[in-house]
Amino acid sequence: MSEENGNNSSGKSGLLTELMDEILIIRISRPAKSNALNDDTLLAIESALSLADKKIKCAILFGEGKHFSSGLDLSDFMETDTIEGVFHSRMWHRVLDNIQFGKIPVIAVLHGACVGGGLELASACHLRVAEKSAFYALPEGQRGIFVGGSASVRLPKLIGMARMADMMFTGRVIDAEEGNLIGISQYLTENGKGMEKAKELAKKIASNPSLTNFALMHILPRMMDASQDSALMMESLIAAISRETPEAKQRMKDFLEGRAKKLGE
Repeated sequence: MSEENGNNSSGKSGLLTELMDEILIIRISRPAKSNALNDDTLLAIESALSLADKKIKCAILFGEGKHFSSGLDLSDFMETDTIEGVFHSRMWHRVLDNIQFGKIPVIAVLHGACVGGGLELASACHLRVAEKSAFYALPEGQRGIFVGGSASVRLPKLIGMARMADMMFTGRVIDAEEGNLIGISQYLTENGKGMEKAKELAKKIASNPSLTNFALMHILPRMMDASQDSALMMESLIAAISRETPEAKQRMKDFLEGRAKKLGE
């Protein structure tokens, strides 16, 4: 891939972005704090994704240094009262919703700590590639607090309610291999190889018709939350709509006439 833009820093957020062909690379760059997430960092991620133009087809999110993210930067959160806490939690909900239901698919590359708010951020992404150094935890239970950045909604959809409850009840730490088996990540690589795998996946995603990626980002999650009857109707509608696009018709013609790539290529 060729670099089109140099690195761009987002000031106090510690966020760096780089455009490589059709892929936006987003780096959380707060290694001295193990990439703990403050409001500036979170809002900068939201802004980078919302401002992506039409030529960007996929994004990769990763953390600089030894860890993906150690979670919420609690030093910025100690003096808030109850009402401020509710609004802060709702801000996280909005930002992570805008990642999950945004313009482009996001792949998270996980290594080292992916803990608390870091795990919540990763759970809002569409695919997760874990290196073998990655580990997952929800230490909020041992700190006398409850998750507030959507883990209680998103994480059980990945690993089940009982596993999430166990992590909070007991402080259990899940390593990369177990995390891959139970659904936190979809891919597991050797240390240092996560970005290489993410770029390979991003190229495949970027080559999909935009309507297919839109359906996977916006329709499929809502089907999971709907009744079976409503979900099946949504499936029928998006299936019919997608078949009528010129790109889909051309791809089907290429397949029938033997010009399409074989599976796995």
